[in-house]
Amino acid sequence: MPPPTTQVRVAAFADLAARTFHDLLRLRIDVFVVEQHCPYAELDGRDVEPGTRHLWLERDGAVLAYLRILADPDGAARIGRVVVAPAARGGGHAGRLMTEALRLVGDRPCVLEAQSYLVDFYARHGFAVTGPEYVEDGIPHVPMRRQSRPGRPGDIDG
Repeated sequence: MPPPTTQVRVAAFADLAARTFHDLLRLRIDVFVVEQHCPYAELDGRDVEPGTRHLWLERDGAVLAYLRILADPDGAARIGRVVVAPAARGGGHAGRLMTEALRLVGDRPCVLEAQSYLVDFYARHGFAVTGPEYVEDGIPHVPMRRQSRPGRPGDIDG
């Protein structure tokens, strides 16, 4: 029997099945609220905005990793809620999702708030630190930005 295939999924909120949204939220809550001990308002209202795109990796119906892309008022894309299921860590899933997210973002500027220990990961995807470290929900973070740029051969945008 062939090994299970991992698939990238992309959807606006209106296109998400209730079960899928439940599974995405469950992963986010299991990691951010329970594992990282950060009781915060996970449902911030931005999941349902028309410009929000939900991206996740799925294998045999199970969610392995997730992120969302928001449309900021200044035209920048905002990547957030980047998460990998504990059992799927170390498989390159976050990098695969980031590559797909940046392909969707295209040449628009893109921002995110990185947990500080992940700065090098995001730097490999073209992001640079744009401000001082701060603590949010007990975890050190830094703001990061990838400037808009024209597509180049071999670039994820081009």
